Order: sequence, then C-alpha cells, then structure tokens
Amino acid sequence: MKLMLKIATMFCCLSPMMVHHSAAASEFVGVQQIAAPSKERGSDLAVTIWYPAEAGGKVVTLGESAFFVGTDAMLEAPITRGKYPLILLSHGAGLGGTPQAMSWIATSLAKQGFIVAAPTHPGNTGTNRSAAETMKLWLRPADIGATLDMVEKQPLFENHLEPERVGALGLSMGGSTVLTLAGARIDPIRLASYCDTDVLNPSLCGWVRQSGVDLHAMDMKLAGRNNKDKRIQFVMAIDPAPVDVFQVSTFSEASIPVDIVNLGRPGKIPRTALASEIAKAIPEGKYSTIEDASHYSMFGECKPNAAEIAETKQLGDPICSDGGGQSRLEIHEQLIKLVTEAFARELKTKR
Repeated sequence: MKLMLKIATMFCCLSPMMVHHSAAASEFVGVQQIAAPSKERGSDLAVTIWYPAEAGGKVVTLGESAFFVGTDAMLEAPITRGKYPLILLSHGAGLGGTPQAMSWIATSLAKQGFIVAAPTHPGNTGTNRSAAETMKLWLRPADIGATLDMVEKQPLFENHLEPERVGALGLSMGGSTVLTLAGARIDPIRLASYCDTDVLNPSLCGWVRQSGVDLHAMDMKLAGRNNKDKRIQFVMAIDPAPVDVFQVSTFSEASIPVDIVNLGRPGKIPRTALASEIAKAIPEGKYSTIEDASHYSMFGECKPNAAEIAETKQLGDPICSDGGGQSRLEIHEQLIKLVTEAFARELKTKR
C-alpha cells in the first residue's frame, strides 16, 4: 500500500493536461507505473514503463528538477497496436538514481518502437537514499529480473511483447548492472576495497564514508555470484561504473552481444568507468566513445543557472559540464541514435 501511494504521488504533481488532438502513433509515448514483487529485497519495486501509444491520457513531465529539464509522456495512454521488443533499463545513483531521470532516453526508445521498463533500485536517491544499499551492487540484477517477471504478466502488454526479444540498457552504475546480466561477476575483494581511498570515485566514496559505511565489514557472501539472466539477448552499457570491481576473467564468459559506450576522450575517461579492455575480453563485445561528452552527459538537459544552483548546494560534481564542442542536447541526440540503432540491430532484425 505504501509503495502504491508513493507511485501515485510521483505522478500527481507533474502538470497534468488532457490530450485531445490526434496524430500518428509514433508521436506519442505512454507511461505507467507498476509494483514488482522482489523476494531479494523483501518488498515491492516501483517500476516505470514507457511504450508506443495512441492519443489519450494525461501529459506528465518526468525527470524535471531544480537542475534538469523533464520529458513529457502520457500517463495511462492506450498502447499502439503491434508487438514490440522489451528493453530493461537500469539507472545510476545520486541525481541520476531514478527511472524518471532517464526519461529523455526511455521516451525516445518508445517512440522508435520499444517497450522500456525500469525499476527503481532501492536506496540510490531521494529521501530513502542509503550508501549501504547503493553499494550492494549484486542486488541490482535481481531488480531487473523481477521487473521482467512482472512486465510479462501485465494485461496491457501481454499481447504486445515480442517473444524472446529482450535487451537491457544501463547507464553509469546501471551499466555495471547490465554487464552482470550478461555473465560478468563482481569480485568481493575488489568491491570491499573500492573506497579505501578517493582515487577511484571521490564523490561516491566520500558519501560512503560520511554515511559510516565500512565496505570491508559488509556481508558480501553473495557479491560474487552469477547473476546472468538467460532471457536477455543483448545488453548495452553506457559509461558503466564501477567496472573495476569485477572478476576480469568472467567477461570472457558472456555469450550474448554486448555494446559498451564510454563518454569522453581517451585519456580523460575516469578509470572506474573505462571499459575499452573489458570490451575486448567479451567474445561479442563492441566498444565506442563519444568524445565531446562527459559522465554527466547522461543527466537531463540542464536548466538555466543549474550549474550555479549546484555550486550553491555544494554538490561537488560538475553536473552541467560536458566534454566541449557539443551541447548536451546534441550529445543526447547522438546517444539516442547510437542506442536505438544497436537495439534495432540486435532485437528487431535478428531471427
């Protein structure tokens, strides 16, 4: 009951407006939220789903904040006739720690003929933010599995899902999550020592220490388990982080295609996200970069004065800084094109 009230609250304050005009189905994106039971978490997960829609429903703006521009979709709109591949989306932590923060890419994928479903990984952001829960990286893959289980049971989608056409997309910490779905395994020793210094991730590890979390004391009996999900045929990781907590040898065990994208110029990509060597170890791995981007380019488009507000609030991260040469909107357009083409290649054309 608490989760359903929370889900309702997430939408009730998002500038509703009735849609009366009609247009081609591809112009509309529907959105709804469901609750997915999770045995692993011992509670339900809030799951956001975007899909190709017909005109109808209410316009809601998702992902808008004091810092970022939001993206419109239509709450509870009717789904467009047809069958669509499913993309399971895994978000990062911090300001990007919600499905709604990834709306800019999820909405674009839905317009291109995909159903996109994203669970809220507990503890990653908001009032329930928890450093301890965030660092339990081995629980995230099960959130994706629980989401897949529940989406397949939804009456709205049961006749609209392409059988066995399932992929996973992850950004930042979500990128590392989808790599585990392909077969990579976490190294508990590396994870335990990840925040021994600030060399790898000063922002995240500073929060971990301030929260009084000692990774060496955390129960990691399950951290190194195999989280591969055989229902998933393709994964794509954008600036996966941390990638330096994996058992390196396990990347060679990935049996599905894996695309990895780093944001930034060679030599400027943070060590904890640098995945060029990992891609080489994956049998069907592909690797590319967007040199005019930065890790923060996966956030929404910044509002005017957002950088100044972030500095005033002492966030410590240059959330509106990209690599130079392109605006964030242009970088998003490049990322959307890259991601859409990859999932179309792997989920729409393969037989």
